[in-house]
Amino acid sequence: MTIPVGPTATLQGILEHRIVAILRGCDTEHILPIATALYEGGIRLLEITLNSPGALEAIEQVAASMGDRLFVGAGTVLDAAEATAAIAAGARFILSPSLDIGIIRRTRDLGAVSVPGAFTATEILTAWRNGASIVKVFPASVGPAYFRDLRGPLPQIPLMPTGGVNLDNIRDFHQAGAVAFGIGSALVKPVPSLTPEYLQRLTVTATAYADALKPAI
Repeated sequence: MTIPVGPTATLQGILEHRIVAILRGCDTEHILPIATALYEGGIRLLEITLNSPGALEAIEQVAASMGDRLFVGAGTVLDAAEATAAIAAGARFILSPSLDIGIIRRTRDLGAVSVPGAFTATEILTAWRNGASIVKVFPASVGPAYFRDLRGPLPQIPLMPTGGVNLDNIRDFHQAGAVAFGIGSALVKPVPSLTPEYLQRLTVTATAYADALKPAI
C-alpha cells in the first residue's frame, strides 16, 4: 500500500501508527537494512537524527527506497536551516529536543509536520500556539504520572513522550493519553556490523512494540 503525501497525511500517519523508531548514531550503510527490519516488524514511522553520521544522505536513501511505505522524519533538528535541509532530503516530519519557534514555522512553511520538544506546561502551550502539530515531551523518563499531570490542564494538545519509553511502560503512557511514542535505544542500538541475527531480533522487538498498543482481545 502506497502512503499518501502532504502534511495532513503525515500527521494522520503518525496518529495512526504511533511508534516512531529513532535511529541515532547508526552507520549510513546500516540505515536501510535497519529500516527494512523495522518495517517487517510493523513500524511505519522512522526518525533519523541529524547528529548521526551521513544523516541527510540516509534520509534521502530511505525516502527514495521506502518513502512509499513508511514515513521518514528527521530528529535532533536544532535550527531552521537544518529543518530546510532535512525536508529537502525527504523528511516528512521534523523533531527537535527543544522548543524553537523558527523551526516550527519553517517546517510548516515547507509543508512538513512539526514536532518540537518541550517539557513544562508553559513550553508545551507555547509550542502548540505557534503551530506545532504534536508536542514531544522530552525527556519522558520522569514517567507516565508527570505526563498524566500535563494532560489534565492541556487535554487539547497531542503529546508524544520520548526518552524513557520502553516495553515496560508504553501502555502506561498510552493510558495517560499519549498519541505517539518516540522509541530510541530501547528499540534500536547502533552496532559495529549488521548480522542476520541482529536484524531478526530487531524485527521481533519492533513487533513487540506494535503489539503492545493493540487492544486486548
